[in-house]
Amino acid sequence: MKGIILAGGQGTRLYPLTLITSKQLLPVYNKPMIYYPLATLMQAGIREVLIISSPRDLPNFQKLLGNGGHLGLSIEYAEQESPNGIAEALIIGEEFIGGDSVALILGDNIFYGENMGPLLTKLGKHQEGAVVFGYEVKDPHRYGVVEFDDEGRAKRILEKPEEPPSSYAVTGLYFYDSDAPRKAKQLTPSSRNELEITDLNSLYLQQRQLSVELLGRGFAWLDTGTHEALSSASQYVQMLQERQGIEIACLEEISWKKGWISDEAFAFLANAAPASSYGEYLRRQTEFVALLR
Repeated sequence: MKGIILAGGQGTRLYPLTLITSKQLLPVYNKPMIYYPLATLMQAGIREVLIISSPRDLPNFQKLLGNGGHLGLSIEYAEQESPNGIAEALIIGEEFIGGDSVALILGDNIFYGENMGPLLTKLGKHQEGAVVFGYEVKDPHRYGVVEFDDEGRAKRILEKPEEPPSSYAVTGLYFYDSDAPRKAKQLTPSSRNELEITDLNSLYLQQRQLSVELLGRGFAWLDTGTHEALSSASQYVQMLQERQGIEIACLEEISWKKGWISDEAFAFLANAAPASSYGEYLRRQTEFVALLR
Protein backbone atom coordinates (compact mmCIF):
# COMPACT_ATOMS: atom_id res chain seq x y z
CA MET A 1 0.00 0.00 0.00
CA LYS A 2 1.08 3.55 -0.77
CA GLY A 3 0.15 6.75 1.01
CA ILE A 4 -0.86 10.23 -0.08
CA ILE A 5 -0.93 13.32 2.12
CA LEU A 6 -3.01 16.16 0.71
CA ALA A 7 -1.44 19.32 2.10
CA GLY A 8 -2.92 21.82 -0.33
CA GLY A 9 -5.57 24.47 0.00
CA GLN A 10 -5.19 28.12 0.92
CA GLY A 11 -5.81 27.79 4.65
CA THR A 12 -8.10 30.83 4.62
CA ARG A 13 -9.68 29.93 7.96
CA LEU A 14 -6.25 30.33 9.56
CA TYR A 15 -5.60 33.79 8.09
CA PRO A 16 -3.23 35.61 8.65
CA LEU A 17 -1.05 32.67 9.78
CA THR A 18 -1.17 31.20 6.28
CA LEU A 19 -0.20 34.33 4.36
CA ILE A 20 3.37 33.13 3.92
CA THR A 21 3.28 29.41 4.69
CA SER A 22 1.17 26.31 4.30
CA LYS A 23 -1.28 25.43 7.05
CA GLN A 24 0.32 21.99 7.26
CA LEU A 25 3.69 23.54 8.14
CA LEU A 26 2.30 25.39 11.16
CA PRO A 27 3.24 23.94 14.56
CA VAL A 28 0.99 21.66 16.54
CA TYR A 29 2.72 22.10 19.89
CA ASN A 30 6.37 21.15 19.18
CA LYS A 31 6.39 19.77 15.64
CA PRO A 32 5.06 20.67 12.18
CA MET A 33 1.46 19.71 11.54
CA ILE A 34 2.39 17.38 8.67
CA TYR A 35 4.35 15.15 11.06
CA TYR A 36 1.04 13.84 12.45
CA PRO A 37 -0.57 12.53 9.22
CA LEU A 38 2.80 11.20 8.08
CA ALA A 39 3.11 9.32 11.37
CA THR A 40 -0.38 7.87 10.82
CA LEU A 41 0.64 6.48 7.44
CA MET A 42 3.86 5.10 8.91
CA GLN A 43 1.91 3.33 11.65
CA ALA A 44 -0.07 1.63 8.88
CA GLY A 45 3.23 0.23 7.57
CA ILE A 46 3.33 2.59 4.59
CA ARG A 47 6.80 3.55 3.41
CA GLU A 48 6.07 5.10 0.00
CA VAL A 49 4.42 8.49 0.39
CA LEU A 50 3.35 11.25 -2.00
CA ILE A 51 2.88 14.75 -0.60
CA ILE A 52 0.61 16.99 -2.67
CA SER A 53 0.65 20.74 -2.10
CA SER A 54 0.54 24.07 -3.88
CA PRO A 55 3.40 25.27 -6.09
CA ARG A 56 4.18 27.96 -3.48
CA ASP A 57 4.49 25.59 -0.54
CA LEU A 58 5.90 22.40 -2.03
CA PRO A 59 9.58 23.49 -1.80
CA ASN A 60 9.24 23.97 1.96
CA PHE A 61 7.87 20.46 2.44
CA GLN A 62 10.85 19.17 0.46
CA LYS A 63 13.22 21.12 2.74
CA LEU A 64 11.53 19.66 5.79
CA LEU A 65 11.33 15.98 4.80
CA GLY A 66 13.61 15.51 1.78
CA ASN A 67 13.24 12.16 0.05
CA GLY A 68 12.49 10.43 3.36
CA GLY A 69 15.56 8.20 3.16
CA HIS A 70 16.74 9.16 6.65
CA LEU A 71 13.45 7.72 7.95
CA GLY A 72 13.54 4.57 5.83
CA LEU A 73 10.86 6.07 3.60
CA SER A 74 10.51 7.08 -0.04
CA ILE A 75 8.79 10.48 -0.27
CA GLU A 76 7.74 12.05 -3.55
CA TYR A 77 6.04 15.37 -4.25
CA ALA A 78 3.37 16.64 -6.64
CA GLU A 79 1.60 19.94 -7.24
CA GLN A 80 -2.08 20.72 -6.93
CA GLU A 81 -2.21 24.03 -8.75
CA SER A 82 -5.58 25.01 -7.31
CA PRO A 83 -7.84 23.48 -4.62
CA ASN A 84 -10.07 21.39 -6.87
CA GLY A 85 -11.22 18.95 -4.22
CA ILE A 86 -9.86 16.13 -2.09
CA ALA A 87 -10.67 13.43 -4.65
CA GLU A 88 -8.40 15.14 -7.17
CA ALA A 89 -5.44 13.94 -5.09
CA LEU A 90 -6.07 10.42 -6.36
CA ILE A 91 -5.99 11.62 -9.97
CA ILE A 92 -2.81 13.63 -9.39
CA GLY A 93 -1.27 10.59 -7.71
CA GLU A 94 -2.44 8.03 -10.27
CA GLU A 95 1.03 7.29 -11.64
CA PHE A 96 2.45 7.15 -8.11
CA ILE A 97 -0.26 4.72 -6.99
CA GLY A 98 0.26 2.44 -9.98
CA GLY A 99 -1.56 -0.81 -9.34
CA ASP A 100 -1.37 -0.58 -5.54
CA SER A 101 -3.97 0.19 -2.92
CA VAL A 102 -3.65 3.61 -1.30
CA ALA A 103 -4.31 5.46 1.94
CA LEU A 104 -5.24 9.11 1.54
CA ILE A 105 -5.01 11.43 4.55
CA LEU A 106 -5.62 15.13 4.90
CA GLY A 107 -2.61 17.08 6.09
CA ASP A 108 -4.51 18.82 8.90
CA ASN A 109 -5.94 15.67 10.52
CA ILE A 110 -4.52 14.17 13.73
CA PHE A 111 -5.42 10.70 15.00
CA TYR A 112 -4.46 9.27 18.36
CA GLY A 113 -5.50 6.31 20.46
CA GLU A 114 -4.07 3.34 22.34
CA ASN A 115 -5.33 0.87 19.72
CA MET A 116 -4.75 3.10 16.71
CA GLY A 117 -1.51 1.32 15.80
CA PRO A 118 -3.00 -2.20 15.47
CA LEU A 119 -6.03 -0.84 13.59
CA LEU A 120 -3.82 1.02 11.11
CA THR A 121 -1.56 -2.00 10.69
CA LYS A 122 -4.61 -4.09 9.76
CA LEU A 123 -5.92 -1.53 7.29
CA GLY A 124 -2.45 -1.10 5.81
CA LYS A 125 -2.99 -4.52 4.24
CA HIS A 126 -6.32 -3.49 2.71
CA GLN A 127 -6.63 -4.47 -0.94
CA GLU A 128 -10.30 -4.38 -2.00
CA GLY A 129 -12.95 -1.68 -1.87
CA ALA A 130 -12.76 1.29 0.46
CA VAL A 131 -12.66 1.86 4.22
CA VAL A 132 -13.45 5.16 5.94
CA PHE A 133 -13.63 6.11 9.61
CA GLY A 134 -16.71 7.39 11.40
CA TYR A 135 -16.23 9.56 14.48
CA GLU A 136 -19.00 10.90 16.72
CA VAL A 137 -19.10 14.71 16.85
CA LYS A 138 -21.43 17.32 18.33
CA ASP A 139 -21.64 19.36 15.11
CA PRO A 140 -22.02 16.78 12.30
CA HIS A 141 -23.53 19.34 9.90
CA ARG A 142 -19.97 20.61 9.31
CA TYR A 143 -18.82 17.29 7.83
CA GLY A 144 -19.65 14.41 5.57
CA VAL A 145 -22.05 12.32 7.69
CA VAL A 146 -22.84 8.60 7.64
CA GLU A 147 -26.45 7.45 7.60
CA PHE A 148 -26.96 3.90 8.88
CA ASP A 149 -29.72 1.38 8.16
CA ASP A 150 -31.61 -0.53 10.85
CA GLU A 151 -28.84 -3.12 11.03
CA GLY A 152 -26.11 -0.54 11.60
CA ARG A 153 -24.65 -0.70 8.10
CA ALA A 154 -23.71 2.42 6.17
CA LYS A 155 -26.62 3.46 3.95
CA ARG A 156 -25.60 6.89 2.66
CA ILE A 157 -22.90 9.52 3.12
CA LEU A 158 -24.19 13.08 3.02
CA GLU A 159 -21.99 16.17 2.63
CA LYS A 160 -22.68 18.82 5.31
CA PRO A 161 -26.39 18.06 5.67
CA GLU A 162 -28.64 20.65 7.34
CA GLU A 163 -30.35 17.82 9.24
CA PRO A 164 -27.69 15.15 9.87
CA PRO A 165 -29.05 11.58 9.97
CA SER A 166 -26.46 10.62 12.58
CA SER A 167 -23.71 12.19 14.67
CA TYR A 168 -20.95 10.23 12.91
CA ALA A 169 -18.70 12.35 10.72
CA VAL A 170 -16.36 10.86 8.13
CA THR A 171 -12.77 11.69 9.08
CA GLY A 172 -9.97 12.75 6.75
CA LEU A 173 -8.39 9.30 6.44
CA TYR A 174 -9.44 6.98 3.63
CA PHE A 175 -8.25 3.57 2.47
CA TYR A 176 -8.89 2.64 -1.17
CA ASP A 177 -8.12 -0.16 -3.58
CA SER A 178 -6.17 0.38 -6.78
CA ASP A 179 -9.37 1.37 -8.63
CA ALA A 180 -9.65 4.70 -6.78
CA PRO A 181 -8.02 6.92 -9.45
CA ARG A 182 -10.30 5.53 -12.15
CA LYS A 183 -13.37 6.07 -9.99
CA ALA A 184 -12.24 9.61 -9.12
CA LYS A 185 -12.11 10.44 -12.83
CA GLN A 186 -15.80 9.48 -13.11
CA LEU A 187 -16.88 12.18 -10.67
CA THR A 188 -18.64 15.36 -11.72
CA PRO A 189 -17.47 18.59 -10.07
CA SER A 190 -19.82 19.87 -7.38
CA SER A 191 -21.40 23.32 -7.14
CA ARG A 192 -18.10 24.40 -5.57
CA ASN A 193 -16.38 23.16 -8.75
CA GLU A 194 -14.55 20.52 -6.70
CA LEU A 195 -14.23 16.75 -6.95
CA GLU A 196 -15.81 15.83 -3.64
CA ILE A 197 -14.42 12.95 -1.62
CA THR A 198 -17.96 12.28 -0.37
CA ASP A 199 -19.01 11.57 -3.96
CA LEU A 200 -16.18 9.06 -4.34
CA ASN A 201 -17.08 7.35 -1.07
CA SER A 202 -20.74 7.28 -2.14
CA LEU A 203 -19.74 5.64 -5.42
CA TYR A 204 -17.93 2.88 -3.51
CA LEU A 205 -20.94 2.56 -1.21
CA GLN A 206 -23.38 2.25 -4.12
CA GLN A 207 -21.26 -0.60 -5.45
CA ARG A 208 -21.26 -2.22 -1.99
CA GLN A 209 -17.51 -1.80 -1.76
CA LEU A 210 -17.28 0.58 1.22
CA SER A 211 -17.15 -0.16 4.92
CA VAL A 212 -17.13 2.26 7.85
CA GLU A 213 -14.92 1.71 10.88
CA LEU A 214 -16.30 3.54 13.91
CA LEU A 215 -13.74 5.13 16.21
CA GLY A 216 -14.98 4.94 19.79
CA ARG A 217 -14.15 6.84 22.95
CA GLY A 218 -10.61 5.49 23.11
CA PHE A 219 -9.65 7.45 20.00
CA ALA A 220 -9.11 11.12 19.30
CA TRP A 221 -9.62 12.78 15.92
CA LEU A 222 -8.55 16.40 15.66
CA ASP A 223 -9.12 18.65 12.65
CA THR A 224 -6.76 21.61 12.96
CA GLY A 225 -8.32 23.84 10.31
CA THR A 226 -9.29 26.81 12.54
CA HIS A 227 -7.46 28.96 15.07
CA GLU A 228 -9.44 27.42 17.93
CA ALA A 229 -8.91 23.84 16.71
CA LEU A 230 -5.19 24.44 16.16
CA SER A 231 -4.79 25.80 19.69
CA SER A 232 -6.83 22.92 21.19
CA ALA A 233 -4.77 20.33 19.30
CA SER A 234 -1.53 21.86 20.58
CA GLN A 235 -2.82 21.79 24.15
CA TYR A 236 -3.97 18.18 23.75
CA VAL A 237 -0.58 17.04 22.44
CA GLN A 238 1.28 18.98 25.13
CA MET A 239 -0.84 17.47 27.91
CA LEU A 240 -0.37 13.89 26.71
CA GLN A 241 3.35 14.25 26.12
CA GLU A 242 4.06 15.89 29.48
CA ARG A 243 1.88 13.46 31.40
CA GLN A 244 3.06 10.27 29.70
CA GLY A 245 6.63 11.22 28.84
CA ILE A 246 6.17 10.31 25.17
CA GLU A 247 6.42 12.09 21.84
CA ILE A 248 3.32 11.79 19.65
CA ALA A 249 4.18 11.53 15.94
CA CYS A 250 7.91 11.09 16.52
CA LEU A 251 8.88 10.03 13.00
CA GLU A 252 12.38 8.84 13.86
CA GLU A 253 11.12 6.66 16.70
CA ILE A 254 8.38 5.08 14.57
CA SER A 255 10.89 4.21 11.84
CA TRP A 256 13.33 2.75 14.34
CA LYS A 257 10.70 0.66 16.15
CA LYS A 258 9.46 -0.72 12.84
CA GLY A 259 13.01 -1.73 11.90
CA TRP A 260 13.17 0.63 8.94
CA ILE A 261 16.34 2.25 10.27
CA SER A 262 19.09 0.67 12.35
CA ASP A 263 20.03 1.45 15.97
CA GLU A 264 23.07 3.26 14.64
CA ALA A 265 21.03 5.37 12.21
CA PHE A 266 18.56 6.22 14.95
CA ALA A 267 21.39 7.25 17.28
CA PHE A 268 22.87 9.43 14.54
CA LEU A 269 19.55 11.25 14.04
CA ALA A 270 19.14 11.69 17.79
CA ASN A 271 22.64 13.08 18.31
CA ALA A 272 22.27 15.39 15.32
CA ALA A 273 19.04 16.89 16.69
CA PRO A 274 19.38 20.35 18.33
CA ALA A 275 18.92 20.89 22.04
CA SER A 276 15.13 20.97 22.12
CA SER A 277 12.60 18.87 24.02
CA TYR A 278 12.18 16.79 20.85
CA GLY A 279 15.92 16.25 20.48
CA GLU A 280 16.30 15.38 24.14
CA TYR A 281 13.53 12.81 23.82
CA LEU A 282 15.33 11.14 20.92
CA ARG A 283 18.55 11.00 22.90
CA ARG A 284 16.77 9.43 25.87
CA GLN A 285 15.54 6.66 23.58
CA THR A 286 19.10 5.95 22.38
CA GLU A 287 20.22 5.70 26.01
CA PHE A 288 17.47 3.14 26.55
CA VAL A 289 18.73 1.16 23.54
CA ALA A 290 22.25 1.16 24.98
CA LEU A 291 20.95 -0.28 28.25
CA LEU A 292 19.34 -3.19 26.38
CA ARG A 293 22.59 -4.21 24.71
